[in-house]
Amino acid sequence: MSLDPADILRTLPDGVVTVGADRLVEYVNPRAARLLGRDESDLVGITAREALPFVEPGGNNWWDCIDPWGGLATRSGHRERMLLLPGLGHVLVTMSFVRAGRGAPLQRVVVAIRDTEQRRRSEAGTAELLSIVAHELRSPLSSIRGFSGTLQRQYDRFSDAQRRLMIETIATDSHRLSRLLNELLDVSRIDASRLRVRPGPIDLRATVSGHIDGLVAAGHDRTRFAWAERSGPRLEVWADPDRLDQVVTNLLENALRHGAGTVTIATAPAEPDGHGTPMLALIVSDEGVGIDPELYPLIFEKFWHGQARGSTGVGLYLVKGLVEAHGGRVGVDRAASGGAEFTITLPAAEPVLLR
Repeated sequence: MSLDPADILRTLPDGVVTVGADRLVEYVNPRAARLLGRDESDLVGITAREALPFVEPGGNNWWDCIDPWGGLATRSGHRERMLLLPGLGHVLVTMSFVRAGRGAPLQRVVVAIRDTEQRRRSEAGTAELLSIVAHELRSPLSSIRGFSGTLQRQYDRFSDAQRRLMIETIATDSHRLSRLLNELLDVSRIDASRLRVRPGPIDLRATVSGHIDGLVAAGHDRTRFAWAERSGPRLEVWADPDRLDQVVTNLLENALRHGAGTVTIATAPAEPDGHGTPMLALIVSDEGVGIDPELYPLIFEKFWHGQARGSTGVGLYLVKGLVEAHGGRVGVDRAASGGAEFTITLPAAEPVLLR
């Protein structure tokens, strides 16, 4: 089937405007009309200066600066440049100058216009990422450098117990650095749709229990953790063990850090997904003040951490990305205790009966 070039132009995600040798607009695609805030019919037939009143960063009209019709006949256009559309904001503009041959008179100017919103978000995200990295790395790096330097210079002055404490601190902060860097790498993989999972059958309750034991060994009181059910069938999910560890770690630590009271964990069969795949749910709740329902759509966003201090804002974003990479879902609600309740669902390793 042959493709109509006009149809392709109409469906392009970027704006396209063509201007003839007489400096009048010949064609405007729908995206360009939306970016310019005018109807296509109002733009065709008027001058390029009227239809596209681009202003360069110095405040000059861009057509005066570039002058496709009066400048050098060897020019073929210009690369992407950010220009201002008065009253509409900034756009990214690329131009091609169409000639019959090198040095021939100008026949047409093709203008491509792109919204800058996505780039601004990307740049803002990069700036925030650098700020977070700098802030989060400073403390453990200072600790590692301080203790290791002190041990190197004054090793014999400390007792075995003091040296052991310093080495344990260095090891703890090194682990914290490693985890932060791995999380940031996974964020970039999720953003680029390059996250890979290698799923297999995993006992969900055994995985969570192992993480609770680890948190208790790290100094948390075991009485802060409780299971909503005393016993039940073995529930296996189809998941990547390393990725599931990341999900469980973030959910439990989030409840400990930002919640209060007892952290209650429950596992249960869940409704099948849209394709009929049986699912299992992991529910983690606390007894804190909970989360304002108006903020529910925001808490899984990258770098969002509300008023919480000491948070990178990537933990729940990772949970969402990792769970969805398995074909699962995430959700947040208010717990019966009044705190926050997070629920994730993952594909079951075998058919399960709904309660």
